[in-house]
Amino acid sequence: MKYKVAISGSYGGMNLGDEAILECILKELRSSIDADITVFSRNPKDTEARHKVRAIPIREMHKDEIIEELKKLDLLILGGGGILFDNYVEIFLREVIWAKELGIPVMVYAISVGPLKLPESKKLVADTLNQVEKITVREAEAKRILHDLGVNQEIEVTADPALLLNPQEFTDEMMQKEGLDKEVPLVGFSIREPGPAAPDLKEEQYHTILANAADFMAERFKAQIMFVPMELEKDMQQSHAVVSKMANVQSARILKESYSADQILGLVSRMEFAVGMRLHFLIFAAITKVPFVPLPYAPKVSGFLEDLEMIRPSITETNIGKLIAYIDRSWDVRKNIKSKLEEKVPVLIDKGRRTNQILVEMLSSLTPREGG
Repeated sequence: MKYKVAISGSYGGMNLGDEAILECILKELRSSIDADITVFSRNPKDTEARHKVRAIPIREMHKDEIIEELKKLDLLILGGGGILFDNYVEIFLREVIWAKELGIPVMVYAISVGPLKLPESKKLVADTLNQVEKITVREAEAKRILHDLGVNQEIEVTADPALLLNPQEFTDEMMQKEGLDKEVPLVGFSIREPGPAAPDLKEEQYHTILANAADFMAERFKAQIMFVPMELEKDMQQSHAVVSKMANVQSARILKESYSADQILGLVSRMEFAVGMRLHFLIFAAITKVPFVPLPYAPKVSGFLEDLEMIRPSITETNIGKLIAYIDRSWDVRKNIKSKLEEKVPVLIDKGRRTNQILVEMLSSLTPREGG
């Protein structure tokens, strides 16, 4: 029987972490069950080209057009990713609310929650998720937050779908094109912009901290520093701002070309060490067993670190001296960090596969609306 499924999340926005999530959700689903899949995307052309899937411009459509799309479905998937935070909750829950009004089953797929401070956002999350059929989250912290908000549904903790991504080789030619010397230790940096998902970041503060950290690694370890924009335009601007504050500008590079998520995973696999804010940059380091120093800014990052038993203070709670000391120590014990990743990551990968198993079980219990 063929099922009609739609996936709604933060897709088509040129964030490589979100695209890695979608790639892995599609791969797992396609390998398990026969389904017609539609992705609700902000950039359907990119989504269709990147993932070979039907996509519709969900933010440009009128309600009646969306309702017609929802009426065709056997199941609506919300997720994955960190999509429920202040000022964006209403956007991501809109289709869920309409689907439930139509009697369409909904599964929440490996999401994170927060930051949520607005009372109206908290209420909307609780009211909406109490109506869905299945909730999975990607870290225990998200489950705690939802229960505190009043969500009384069963919630299963799985893991980020991007943990199932396979690397594509980042070749010597690509390295050379990016101005990298394959004989010099490569250290990756990832930063992000302030905004609704990171409301407590102060640009001047963390730009200076990261510039000093990059200088330290360039000098102390004779390393070349590569800034990796996971969200191309926004992260590129932030990276240039940090590099402009560095003393060792000649040792810094900012990734110039556009790459797929699995190519970036291949690049990360060639790194000796990583320092990062973006969750999926840290996930890519974990997958490839590259030792890293995390700079958490939100519950979703802290939750991932909790799973790895790598708790760290927030980027807003550190200073230059503390971070450099921590980097220095972590570099010295990087073999120990790698060993911990080798122990913990396979467990998370298995939990990442569990989400699709839940999805398939749910679909298999349904009768396709149009008879398959």
